[in-house]
Amino acid sequence: MNTKKSILLIIIVLLIDQFSKIYIKTNFLLGQETYIFDWFRIHFIENNGAAWGTELGGKAGKLVLTLFRLCAIVGIGIWLRNSIRDKSHNLLIIAISLIFCGALGNIIDSVFYGLFFTKSTVSDIALFTSSGYEALFYGKVVDMLYFPIWQGVLPTWVPVLGGQFFTFFNAIFNIADSAISIGVIILIFFNNTIFSNKA
Repeated sequence: MNTKKSILLIIIVLLIDQFSKIYIKTNFLLGQETYIFDWFRIHFIENNGAAWGTELGGKAGKLVLTLFRLCAIVGIGIWLRNSIRDKSHNLLIIAISLIFCGALGNIIDSVFYGLFFTKSTVSDIALFTSSGYEALFYGKVVDMLYFPIWQGVLPTWVPVLGGQFFTFFNAIFNIADSAISIGVIILIFFNNTIFSNKA
């Protein structure tokens, strides 16, 4: 896989990610949910960008996380460039490209969305603006894909969670998260193929 194809993949996934986020942010109230199927819903939430919406020590933690991601994406970009230069296996280049564009997609939210949108709330849909809801580096990441494949009360014999209401799969995520996950899955499941052969 050459540089042009890698860049094309990154651009396509990034455009889908950003279009979906901007559409949801400017058309949905925070917390609004639309059923596509019982097991697939669009559910608009925002978070500070950590995995599973984890909070990391307020504004200082948010800034550290964003700066870490910026450094990480530079490292991923170098890995991608070197892999293309070394004519590594196509699956490796695809995986790194997906991880790169996924990370970049969430960085765009974190760095810029606070500047260009009004705040999303349960009563107000966000609008484009020249005076946003937060400063540079403090925007929130938009998530909307929700797949509650199964919901119900677990049998009492299940350890720890028995007798409690449970949802599988409970995470709400976005296209960028999906790209990162797919890239990592490729690296894990095709490890032997990727690192033992050249394309």
